Amino acid sequence: MVENIGNPTAAGTTTAGIGLVRIDHIGIAVPDLEAAIERYQRVFDMRCVHIEENLEQGVREAMMEVGTDDRGGRVQLLAPLSPTSTIARFLDRSGPGVQQVAYTVTDVEAACATLRARGVRLLYDAARRGTAGSRINFVHPGDTGGILVELVEPAAG
Repeated sequence: MVENIGNPTAAGTTTAGIGLVRIDHIGIAVPDLEAAIERYQRVFDMRCVHIEENLEQGVREAMMEVGTDDRGGRVQLLAPLSPTSTIARFLDRSGPGVQQVAYTVTDVEAACATLRARGVRLLYDAARRGTAGSRINFVHPGDTGGILVELVEPAAG
């Protein structure tokens, strides 16, 4: 038997309250970006659509497109720029693998304000620059059952 275990609107908490749009990407920590890009292309037929260095986050990253249209989502490959970066520490602690789940939001600051009002901790006081000029913040894994959640407001245009 399938049971409806909750009605978000009854508690006043809907995805509209934080402006969730969709899953944006899954972030995967890798030690070697070029090798990972090649593997995802060869094994999964993914296409690399964006590569950049984000000095603030300490990563070199690649966005891999899943599927043949923009509805398929993306996989973000993250390689450390230095041995002290967050991704390097993740790799040392956990090895290569899923590092985060990211959701597109309509307004990252509004989403953060709503989450803070609900008692949820965020990693940054204010949004920071993410991939391709997006604005991002992270939800503390202790408030999400151990999952690092990234909120992504895409760059305009």
